[in-house]
Amino acid sequence: MDLEVGERVAAESESTERPARKGTVEERLGDGSSRRYRIRWDDGHESIYTPAAGSLQRLHETERKQSPAGR
Repeated sequence: MDLEVGERVAAESESTERPARKGTVEERLGDGSSRRYRIRWDDGHESIYTPAAGSLQRLHETERKQSPAGR
């Protein structure tokens, strides 16, 4: 998956007891198969994320509009 800066994403939780974590791509790092992303999560935290197969999903248009104010 190749994401662009500003896109809304969801990272699936490793636990069934926690919901997916949603955030906004702030920066693309690396090239090709070593692509990483700097993501600002909706809870205000920021991290560098290296997605495993299927762990990071682009949000649908309706979910993107639910971005927190000011982000």
